[in-house]
Amino acid sequence: MNIAARPAGELMRAAIVTGPGHVSVETRALPEPGPGEVRVRLEGCGVCASNLTPWGGPEWMTFPTEAGGLGHEGWGVVDAIGDGVTDLQKGDRVAALSYHAYATHDLADASMVVVLPRELDGQPFPGEPLGCAMNIFGRSGIKSGQTVAIIGVGFIGALLTRLAAAAGARVIAISRRSYSLEVAKRMGAAEVIPMDDHWRIIEDVRTLTDGCFCDCVIEAVGKQWPLDLAAELAKERGRLVIAGYHQDGPRQVNMQLWNWRGLDVINAHERDPAVYMRGIREAIEAVRQGRIDPQPLYTHIYPLERLDEALNTTRDRPDGFLKALVQY
Repeated sequence: MNIAARPAGELMRAAIVTGPGHVSVETRALPEPGPGEVRVRLEGCGVCASNLTPWGGPEWMTFPTEAGGLGHEGWGVVDAIGDGVTDLQKGDRVAALSYHAYATHDLADASMVVVLPRELDGQPFPGEPLGCAMNIFGRSGIKSGQTVAIIGVGFIGALLTRLAAAAGARVIAISRRSYSLEVAKRMGAAEVIPMDDHWRIIEDVRTLTDGCFCDCVIEAVGKQWPLDLAAELAKERGRLVIAGYHQDGPRQVNMQLWNWRGLDVINAHERDPAVYMRGIREAIEAVRQGRIDPQPLYTHIYPLERLDEALNTTRDRPDGFLKALVQY
């Protein structure tokens, strides 16, 4: 049977990036889960800033992408189960760590799927970035009474502000956009500083901390200047946590400063899928218990057919933007 003759229930829609800044949505055959896999009928997928470099078409990028490719922040309902899967059932609402989630359906290894509790019914739940925030926070070692600077208040930075403030830390939020600074205040930041002048920011933080600077600085932008700034704001024997995704080329660091201050430098990017899943489970509990509330941070919602607009908005960050979701 060819695809055109299949019943509607056996087809899916998937976005394919056909070239730099161009996307098409096509109908494809519904994939069947193999042993140890489940198929998820996706409700939506978050748009990640890590998509932006491939979207721009660097030399190393290959087009067209696989169907649904680049999407990895999906959630939805299990609608098919492969052999050997015993701890998931059809109808379970889940967050999934899968890699073709810009589509109405995706396959995932059963170990990369987490059941969402009933309390979260009806709520979007892009598990991967929520779990990422929990993992970064855990790696940061933030304690009550510490002073923490967070450079870059996007979705992750906003969640980290909330987590750090709830832990009893004094948070200084630094960001380029006034809207982000307003969000940081709502998330519990004690002070906010516009990210506009390198030396003025350093002097502002010096004044706010009586010359001691910060116990922990989280860089959550992924660019050279914020990385330079982060080291300047960390106190002697402080922690510099790299949460920004540095994917657009090499970085230089002021090793003299890092050495002199005796900084603990932590790369908070995880690569072990099991650690990702632990973070997602912790995020589920944090949302269920009300320790974080990501719902107000989902500022822009798009249908799959407007994935290009969602990606461009994530890139351009207009006023009022924090996180885009694509919902199906």
